[in-house]
Amino acid sequence: MLAGLDQARPPYEGYYNWFCGEDLKGLRRKSAEAEAFFRRIGITFNVYGQEEADERLIPFDIVPRIIAAREWAKLERGIEQRVRAINAFLHDIYHRQEILRAGRIPEHLIAGNDAFLPQMIGVNPPGGVYTHIVGVDLVRTGEDEFFVLEDNARTPSGVSYMLENRETMVQMFPELFTKLKVRPVSAYPQLLRRSLSDSAPQNSPNDKPVVAVLTPGIHNSAYFEHAFLADRMGAELVEAHDLRVENGRVAMRTTRGYKPIDVLYRRVDDDYLDPLTFNPESVLGVPGIMDVYRAGNITLANAPGTGIADDKALYSYMPDIIEFYTGEKAILPNVPTWRCSEPDALAYVLEHLSELVVKEVHGSGGYGMLVGPVASKKEIAAFEKKLRAKPANYIAQPTLSLSTVPILTKAGLAPRHVDLRPFVLVSPNRIDMTPGGLTRVALKKGSLVVNSSQGGGTKDTWVLGD
Repeated sequence: MLAGLDQARPPYEGYYNWFCGEDLKGLRRKSAEAEAFFRRIGITFNVYGQEEADERLIPFDIVPRIIAAREWAKLERGIEQRVRAINAFLHDIYHRQEILRAGRIPEHLIAGNDAFLPQMIGVNPPGGVYTHIVGVDLVRTGEDEFFVLEDNARTPSGVSYMLENRETMVQMFPELFTKLKVRPVSAYPQLLRRSLSDSAPQNSPNDKPVVAVLTPGIHNSAYFEHAFLADRMGAELVEAHDLRVENGRVAMRTTRGYKPIDVLYRRVDDDYLDPLTFNPESVLGVPGIMDVYRAGNITLANAPGTGIADDKALYSYMPDIIEFYTGEKAILPNVPTWRCSEPDALAYVLEHLSELVVKEVHGSGGYGMLVGPVASKKEIAAFEKKLRAKPANYIAQPTLSLSTVPILTKAGLAPRHVDLRPFVLVSPNRIDMTPGGLTRVALKKGSLVVNSSQGGGTKDTWVLGD
């Protein structure tokens, strides 16, 4: 927020001038109101494997993160380039595998990868889209320096928090939205509906594409979001027992019998999607749905097998992937990455564990990682054993000097580290990006881990108009 003592950076000037004239007690009261609001409408997530209450509120900070129009324009170009490359890569890897033939990616990274689904080889998704919804995690390290931390091409979550954060801020501080040109985010559910409808199979028996959201059920950590998005899109929220395969299509139960579905926005993992194709013990999926999908009679968003694109071992090859499919250099750089499967890289990582961040290749949610600079000697020693036992399971990255933004504390403003997850919608003819996205903030002083499951919170992200 600040370029120097009491001197705001240009994007924050209007907000900072307003903040300096506000009463700190009044702002703390507003913060408590926001928490009460989130609790009342049930914006929670579930935590697994912990003894305390399994349903938690994600802490919300009322100081917005503000991005200038010029900054956002560059991010938009870089993210769009990346998303196009990911889609081209997925089509190639499940068809001709030109990138492997060209030697740009080692074959073993695909062949031995659990996220690669042989069942998807030769399958053409309706409209040619694999990743209908993508979340790209970004970190900032300087005035004009952004890095991509990771790609979320399976089932990116968090968009409901982005929308509710904005609604809360508009209710509490309407004067700021009239004073500053903050670009709206409220159209996301309508854009999601349009994007999914545009991706429907061409041979639909319905007059208008029928869209449904498939949830594993109320005990899933992101169930609030599943219900929220279905409601906002005007789509049905369904579970596996509401669906069946009928006359070569997937149909959902209604009060007037079964009705064919064109697009299923599925929030169920690949392995549980179809017990006849994947895990035979799954009760969360629909028997035979993959046969319908292979026949081109339903759109699954995102397509099965997209997880190979957000695998952390493949992440380090993203600049090559972008250049291979677009002919351009990556606009947004990757964080430098050591692949622990390579002996030289492993030797370096083992020597410098106390300085690095080490992550599981298939890990998510901040689990299974070591943040060297804040880890104890005992934690480092334990992690070293795991790393030596299965080096291919890990990658390592330097601890970047991440940018901070202020949060409101009892003493006033205090800096905390953040990342940003913009949400991208892809359909056969267009790419839509919501201005901003979800800013996740590490609420513990000095912490670099922003995940809600690890004590992180969220804040509203403002992208200013021109």
